[in-house]
Amino acid sequence: MKKVKVFSTPTCPYCHMAKDYLTDKKVSFEDIDVSQDQQQAQKMVERSGEMGVPQLWIDDQIVIGFNKPVIDHLLGL
Repeated sequence: MKKVKVFSTPTCPYCHMAKDYLTDKKVSFEDIDVSQDQQQAQKMVERSGEMGVPQLWIDDQIVIGFNKPVIDHLLGL
């Protein structure tokens, strides 16, 4: 089982799409609201070099944005 974290904000439509997609595919994930958790937001930017959301961290791979083909590949879907 892959470890999946989704860094998101409540107002981001692509964040909702990514989380809905993972839910539909029955992929467990940790949802991190970076609008409420500044420490996690800083960690996200330090690791990825990007401020944009959604960011999906799938094991040690970072996916910026809701990129279904890359997400599917990394999750073996």
